[in-house]
Amino acid sequence: MTSRFSDSPNARSKSITIADLDTHGVLNRHSVNHPTFQVGVSEDKGTRRTMEDAHSFVVDFDSIRGQGFFAVFDGHAGKHAAEWCGSHFHEYLLAQIHGTPTMPIPDLLNQTFHAVDAQLSKMCEESDGKIHSGCTAVTAFLRVEDTTGQQSFIITSVDSPPTDSSMSGILEDDSAAASAAVSSSENEHESIVSPKASKKSKKKSLSGSRIRNALRSLGAGSSSSKHSPPATSSPSPPGSHKSTGVTMIVPPGDHRRVLYSANAGDARGVLCRGGKAVRLTYDHKGSDKQEAKRITDAGGFVMSGRVNGVLAVTRSLGDSSMKEFVVGAPYTTETELCDEDEFLILACDGLWDIINDQPAVDLVREIEDAQVASETLLKHALEQHTTDNVTVLVVRFKHPRLHQDIQDVTMESPSTSVSRIA
Repeated sequence: MTSRFSDSPNARSKSITIADLDTHGVLNRHSVNHPTFQVGVSEDKGTRRTMEDAHSFVVDFDSIRGQGFFAVFDGHAGKHAAEWCGSHFHEYLLAQIHGTPTMPIPDLLNQTFHAVDAQLSKMCEESDGKIHSGCTAVTAFLRVEDTTGQQSFIITSVDSPPTDSSMSGILEDDSAAASAAVSSSENEHESIVSPKASKKSKKKSLSGSRIRNALRSLGAGSSSSKHSPPATSSPSPPGSHKSTGVTMIVPPGDHRRVLYSANAGDARGVLCRGGKAVRLTYDHKGSDKQEAKRITDAGGFVMSGRVNGVLAVTRSLGDSSMKEFVVGAPYTTETELCDEDEFLILACDGLWDIINDQPAVDLVREIEDAQVASETLLKHALEQHTTDNVTVLVVRFKHPRLHQDIQDVTMESPSTSVSRIA
């Protein structure tokens, strides 16, 4: 995949745009009337000379109503790793989902982290070391599943597979690194306790037409309201909503929502459940005894809380010169959402160095608007004199009582623009 960076030293996230409802899978496009969640994001470079953070979100990820992808990337030693991840990480996740649809989502997230890590190392090599930065990452994938943990509401077909060259290249170029990642002993996964027992099973294969729709969505421009025509003129399957060339799948009423998170480094995700802060991530720092042991066992050392006396985090994407010690293997969790789950905070350490999980939840719990909540957390970090860049992403959950609630919004709104811890 061709990498293009501006001459500016500041990382740039894709511009945020707005739609009434259907976002067509466009990166960083808000859905004003979305029935199941609202996203808010705020950022500031703080007292630093440059901005090395990036963020990304996709509403109705993979063309399924109610799904979402959210991420914050905190760069160091330059902007390139964070900026690239902000623009492309979600594409790699989608490619992994479509390439191995029967694999459990935590393993898919693990594969994605390793594939992205491998791509950043490749970019460093091709640039003769000029692009040598790294970034911590916190990602969340809100997935809609049926009661068995599958997506049986997706209608499969015998269409031919997609021919999109860029996405197929992702799968081909990084398949070796991603496959090896699944068996890595450094991967960590935890199931967050939820009111209902989590049921796991193999996921259904995705149809060729649905893959093409998702690929077309990801390739759309953020500021354009025009989209390619449908690949086929046949009627949409039951439970779907077609708008401007993209078929939106609307899940049935008995669906459940599962929040899968993954992080590397000290970027953090915190869920508010009934007013209580539930941390979904793990801070990978040199001060952590378990991480320090892993590094020393690999032949490195930790001095003053820094790997080989240099880097404060022990896991990241990029940092190819230290990859023997600073690995890209993520910590993953899965949480079945319930009515008590109010919102999610994803943020870099520029926020968490200033405020702990529970006070952060308390500060914005009464704020219904996700954008205002993110701005409030950002303002607090700046007023308390954080010395780092700050990026805060807030997802405020809505809980539709009936499937009809989703269908009503779809029809009325215009289609515009703990199992183990390693």
